[in-house]
Amino acid sequence: MPENLNEFIRELSEIYDRDSNDTYISIYLNKDANKKFIERRIKACESILQGEELKNFTNSMKDIEDVIKKNKGNNIAIFTSHKHNFLKYLSLNVKIKNLLIVDSSPYLRPLARIHDEWESFTLLLVNSNYAKIFSISMGQVENTKKLSADIMNKHKKGGFSQARFNRLRKGAIHEFLSEVIEALQKRADERIIIAGPGQAKLQLKSMLPKNLEDHLVETIDVNIDDEKELLKESIHLVSEKEKQKSHEAVQHLKQEILKDGLAAYGIEETRDAVKNGQVELLIIEKDCKLPGWICEHCQLVKQGTNETCPYCGKKTSKVDILEEILEFAERTDAEIEFTDDEEIAKLGHIGAILRFK
Repeated sequence: MPENLNEFIRELSEIYDRDSNDTYISIYLNKDANKKFIERRIKACESILQGEELKNFTNSMKDIEDVIKKNKGNNIAIFTSHKHNFLKYLSLNVKIKNLLIVDSSPYLRPLARIHDEWESFTLLLVNSNYAKIFSISMGQVENTKKLSADIMNKHKKGGFSQARFNRLRKGAIHEFLSEVIEALQKRADERIIIAGPGQAKLQLKSMLPKNLEDHLVETIDVNIDDEKELLKESIHLVSEKEKQKSHEAVQHLKQEILKDGLAAYGIEETRDAVKNGQVELLIIEKDCKLPGWICEHCQLVKQGTNETCPYCGKKTSKVDILEEILEFAERTDAEIEFTDDEEIAKLGHIGAILRFK
């Protein structure tokens, strides 16, 4: 798994051929996928492809077979073109739909959707003298970090006054929690859930600097030993926050449209805004696909069908136009939000919040 999935997707989005109809093969495969699926898709593709495209497909599939053998037992996404000596792949912790796509560029939509719906987050389990930091990626624990401190829990008779003992203890707890916050700063770009018993988690929350406070999802009261249940609850919380974020994105788009503000919607408006680098947030209907075509030479993308480009006369490629707009958005560092909100369908299946007009 790449350290930064967003950068991996961005790198793939830059791969497209401007001068010919060269092909890239993208395959998303579950670890329990039936071999018949691959065999059926290979047969279908081989019956359509010809000449250099067929040769590239055949050689690329050999490369894919080698990768699958080496990663047996994993869900995997592979992107390759033997002709261009290009091969990238990654193992995935989440179940994916089996796909084998032949296109003029890597097929990114499933990967972008995973990135949107399974955002990485940090879970902190803490009390006054112990902390455990979990890094959660795609619903799985990637790594953990433990911190602890020797905090006095009982007043020793005859050593010093109760008041002095309490001051020393509070100071030690504050120092420990400051150390925990310093460790959290290394994950400052991720959402954060703080959990634990008693007051320590609330004290730590009050100490958070603004950059961490802005990423705080929830504070949970939980037994320090109940890690399994905590992980389950945390994943559910982040999932619910993602649904809320998706809904709010559509509502924001509607408000911007009503006041003729920073918004674009429908295929043509959104496509043009993305290509101009205007898009801050691209909103796409989850399971919608729309047929279109692209001229790789001009990078002109339109809905419908057209065998040749009306501008340069070169042969076009059939595409899912929403996928092509998504790839343009990735190249310009736009955020991507997938939604099943029916209101986005009424707006033409796609829309965008703009950086400028």
